[in-house]
Amino acid sequence: MLADPGFWLVQGLNSLQLAMLLFLLSVGLTVIFGLMNFVNLAHGSLYALGALIGYSIGQWSGSFWLAFATAPLVVAAIGALLYATLIDRLRFAGPMNQVLVTFGLIFVLIDVQRYLWGSDQLGLTSGLPFPGSVEVLGEPYPAYRLFIIAVGLGVFALLYFWLERTRLGAEIRAGVDDAETARCLGIDVDRTFFLVFLVGCALAGLAGVIALPAFPVEAGMGVSILVPALIVVVIGGLGSLKGAMVGALLIGATITFGQVLVPAFAGILMHLLLIAALLVKPEGLFPVRE
Repeated sequence: MLADPGFWLVQGLNSLQLAMLLFLLSVGLTVIFGLMNFVNLAHGSLYALGALIGYSIGQWSGSFWLAFATAPLVVAAIGALLYATLIDRLRFAGPMNQVLVTFGLIFVLIDVQRYLWGSDQLGLTSGLPFPGSVEVLGEPYPAYRLFIIAVGLGVFALLYFWLERTRLGAEIRAGVDDAETARCLGIDVDRTFFLVFLVGCALAGLAGVIALPAFPVEAGMGVSILVPALIVVVIGGLGSLKGAMVGALLIGATITFGQVLVPAFAGILMHLLLIAALLVKPEGLFPVRE
């Protein structure tokens, strides 16, 4: 098996596919965490809401593409409601209050998900895109997983252009560097960070609906993926788009190859990587804010 090039190709694609899913989730978390200095542990629950809302839209309409387009917007609207009622009041309350409140919000959202969708695993049965497999260098590989990879890379390119080449991106960077000076220059920092929060929520919803055809969906699914996403953020550096991508690639490869090569130790490899990263570079690989 280890001498088969096809094995390494398939596992490499599997790790890349998982990395892109982690990137879509963690990039919103790192932007909120790094730019707004807000610890939002409920971010994984927004990922679960994206998957469950996408499931309902897909079942009702029979169209995955309608779910793909609508679910992130619905999650962003839910994020706006959370921001207006809770998040904005906690922005300057200190990290401990933020952790405790958003940790409690996880369980509130899990109960809401179980009430609305039940506790069973769910999955779309019709209208699925890209069925079957395609050959990659002679090896069959699920076409939909290649779609996940393409979406992750496309989102990275769009976010890079947005943050580095647009006026709004310049306002975000200015607000991060010196919020008071940015306000004096006429930049509405609060509005800018609100938009950043909404984008982060929409990306969490996008990650959820993207995962829908490839993975089983259930209430509370955001809890299990929250730890890898947080590790990606810590390794990559707070607020760093490039760090989120590099961290996601490292964690995706660690999880995928760990489960295949050393399954008995697969559960601890990710945490060992985190410990090593903290010892070598505790601020992360590409931190925007220390």
